[in-house]
Amino acid sequence: MKSILVCGATGFIGRNVTLGLSKNMKYTIHAVRFNSPAYKTPSNVKWHKADLRNPDQVEKLIKGIDIIVQCAATTSGSKDIVSIPHIHVTDNAIINSYILRSAYNNKVKHFIFPSCTVMYPSSRKSTKESDFNGKIIDKYKGAGETKVYIEKISKFYSMQSDIKFTIIRHSNIYGPYDKYDLDRSHVFGATITKVLTAKNKIEVWGTGNEIRDFLYADDLVNFVKIAISKQKTQYEIFNCGSGIPIKVKDLVKKIIKISKKDITIQFNKKKPTIPFNMYLNIKKAQKEIGWKPKTDIDSGIKKTIKWWKENIQ
Repeated sequence: MKSILVCGATGFIGRNVTLGLSKNMKYTIHAVRFNSPAYKTPSNVKWHKADLRNPDQVEKLIKGIDIIVQCAATTSGSKDIVSIPHIHVTDNAIINSYILRSAYNNKVKHFIFPSCTVMYPSSRKSTKESDFNGKIIDKYKGAGETKVYIEKISKFYSMQSDIKFTIIRHSNIYGPYDKYDLDRSHVFGATITKVLTAKNKIEVWGTGNEIRDFLYADDLVNFVKIAISKQKTQYEIFNCGSGIPIKVKDLVKKIIKISKKDITIQFNKKKPTIPFNMYLNIKKAQKEIGWKPKTDIDSGIKKTIKWWKENIQ
């Protein structure tokens, strides 16, 4: 039996990871929550309430743990990133510093960190892991620099220990348990809610010409599963995305078409948007651990709409 600690188990990515890993009864999952309530899980999931900004509570959680999947974070959508960017800095730096120190002290075997792609330069070409050049766009500076800090201290601890580290630079994740309220959601969740609640028109922030890379949540969970069993090296950074570019306006049109609603689109250039283009080169993950996404965008939209109607509507 391997003991796996999932930090941030009530969040979007953490919940999908917890439920996905719990299907393997050879794992004992220790799910960490803070203020959000626990939800129904299989018998191999044990819940813990903790404040990960408290080093004593972190140390207590990590004793006896084999693998950490660190999904705990302060996150939000474009509105907060533009208007109050500092919220992504302090708590995230503190939480990860304490978790990594405790992982080192307790000789954890594997640390998995879903990072992000906001540290990459904006580009309309496929982005490789090596394309990171340290220049982060202003609107992503807080979140991006914090993620890079966590990646670097992970590298530091890999040099001081036998812990295996997996850094997952994932693209825009979507699917079940995402944020679907318009104040906190990312573009995918916000568009799903706008389309499914609209009568005859929706407003899209910006021009809609920005390129994004969208990955269904199950594919990210599958990445974690494969990394646990197949990563051989001690420290790796992997891109994890669909590898397929799509303009925001084309995503909106797809969601409208699949929802079978008669809706017109109005683009509001005055609303907060981030002029950033990115889609991932995922060849490294395919070559080194044999991972590739299984859910195409149309199938993912259909699954997400079905989930939204059953759980949000």
